[in-house]
Amino acid sequence: MPSPTPPTAPIRPHAITTHGHTRVDDYYWLRDKHSPDVLAYLQAENTYTQAVMAHTADLQHTLYAEMVGRIQETDQSAPVRYGDYWYYTRTEAGQQYTIYCRKHGRRDAPEEILLDLNALAAEHGYDYLALGLFKVSPDQALLAYTLDTNGREDWELQVKDLNTGATLPDRLTNVGYTAEWANDNRTLFYTRQDATKRDARLYRHALGSDPAADPLLHEETDELYAVYLGKTRDHRYLLLVLTSIETREYRLLDADTPHAAFRVVHPREAGLRYDVAGHRAGVLYLVTNADGAVNSQVMTAPAANPGRAQWQTLIPHRAAVQVDDVDVFARHMVVHARENGLKTLRVTNLETDTTHDVNFPEPVYTLTPGQNPEFDSDTLRFAYTSLTTAVSDVDYQLDTRTWTVVKQAPVLGGYDPANYQSERIWATAADGTRIPISLVYRQGTPRDGSSPCLLYGYGSYGASMEPSFQANRLSLLDRGFIYAIAHIRGGQEMGRPWYEQGKFLHKKNTFTDFIACGRHLIAAGYTRRERLAIMGRSAGGLLMGAVLNLAPDLAQVAIAGVPFVDVVTTMLDESIPLTVREFEEWGNPKDKTYYDYMLAYSPYDNVAAAAYPHILVTAGLNDPRVQYWEPAKWVAKLRTRKTDANRLLFKVFMGAGHFSSSGRYDYLKDVAFEYAFLLDTLGM
Repeated sequence: MPSPTPPTAPIRPHAITTHGHTRVDDYYWLRDKHSPDVLAYLQAENTYTQAVMAHTADLQHTLYAEMVGRIQETDQSAPVRYGDYWYYTRTEAGQQYTIYCRKHGRRDAPEEILLDLNALAAEHGYDYLALGLFKVSPDQALLAYTLDTNGREDWELQVKDLNTGATLPDRLTNVGYTAEWANDNRTLFYTRQDATKRDARLYRHALGSDPAADPLLHEETDELYAVYLGKTRDHRYLLLVLTSIETREYRLLDADTPHAAFRVVHPREAGLRYDVAGHRAGVLYLVTNADGAVNSQVMTAPAANPGRAQWQTLIPHRAAVQVDDVDVFARHMVVHARENGLKTLRVTNLETDTTHDVNFPEPVYTLTPGQNPEFDSDTLRFAYTSLTTAVSDVDYQLDTRTWTVVKQAPVLGGYDPANYQSERIWATAADGTRIPISLVYRQGTPRDGSSPCLLYGYGSYGASMEPSFQANRLSLLDRGFIYAIAHIRGGQEMGRPWYEQGKFLHKKNTFTDFIACGRHLIAAGYTRRERLAIMGRSAGGLLMGAVLNLAPDLAQVAIAGVPFVDVVTTMLDESIPLTVREFEEWGNPKDKTYYDYMLAYSPYDNVAAAAYPHILVTAGLNDPRVQYWEPAKWVAKLRTRKTDANRLLFKVFMGAGHFSSSGRYDYLKDVAFEYAFLLDTLGM
């Protein structure tokens, strides 16, 4: 049978002139998602990908069966107490989506199903369904929730009466990512998005009233900023958060007086970031970079008069410790921080003024804050995991310092963590900076250069890639893979400066750090070039594109998921979601300095006549974060420029967005497809 022929996108030159410099974009026409030509091209790419991967159908099925075989298909989360109820989620074998439940008073009480996403999907015929908000009213009689049914993150808010099971007629469309109840249990504050999907306006809704008449309370006209909502754990204050990437402003409203006006804590001041982390006994607890605290410090302010002049240092800035967040309870304060790349917890009894650090059982691990809705609680819920330890939901008693594992995610199929090894090693970047790499592999995996290795990276927005457990990964480790995470600059693993050294006019550090990590793995004998695969998603897809241009000979295979690869064109177009807000991440190319710098690394603009590795690219047609046409244009250009005969596959999710398939089984099929591409390409 002849090999499938890859599709060729027609060349239709389009000139873009900026700062007197003209770029000719041959595939600009792919931006029109309603064009029959565009849809035909995308479908042709999908058809080609399916044809090339057809011989891996059995392998994909095997991988999928392995992954499903490791999960407890019918399972239940660790219950969380909120008021008089225990809240939890559960899944049922064969069902794609989560079921949200609660029990009154006791964990063995009769179950109440609050929201069954499977039933909703079946009732309405949704092929895609994602839950956004899930907010129970203070009296626990009502549930406000939002749904996205197409992957475009077009959220609709609905309210359900939990006593009768009826859905109220109040339906709010085009809402944003946050909403909060006032304490009267009848008033909802919510945000709405503008044309660029920025949460830009704040509204107040009274149940039973016409949403079209909801009063507009705030409109954020500075497009660098978005509008979000929060609420203090003690239910005293509603929080209005006006935030850009670099600057933040909070406003307070007594949750008992929903018709009053929000009060400014401290007006926005360029470069000043602060978060109202909690409230207790008339005092606000702030996490802030004020006074040059690069890694943040903890300060307090009187809630009645919280202006900047009233801020007092509670925990001073420490150069080696980054403060991420603070949990404030009736009698305790818990500081979430990061030191030497690892997350830490420090507990203070606010009544006795005694402090202790929480100890953890492994040298390399990570934590995720759990749900802790109760203010009057002496227990902290968090999730603990490592590269070899499945996620455990832990209740930590803040006074007795006892640690109770409420639930550990089951890993079926005979998984034994003793059969696997994790370690942290260090690569040296081009400028001499030491870059941490987290590794996990099966015991006995050779270190003679023969082992396949998958190196993952992200490196943007200050997002840290944590050394956490993934059961799916065992399908690679058990086939001899080494899995590596490159903790490159642009993330925040080593503190705020780590992030700042990988953004704006330092962005190239992100790419060269990753290349240094790959080369170190080869030099240290963990793998060799012909056995190295690299992978990144979204901004990590930008990383893949830049690395492929800078060092096309680094790896044998690359996977770029929903990659942000047309940096200059996107950042010049302020009509695209995220563009203006992200001027504070990448810079504004209307400034020639940033234009020239971005142009030097933008993957689409730097595709060369060179030999590239095997590449798999994915996109979501409805993706509002990375427009589908960025990877589409990149693939089309690669097809005409690359000089190799290696595979270049493009898989487009025609009914999904940034996060691909929404169902848990469909997601596993997507992972199996990617793993099959890796294994087949590496001859395994």
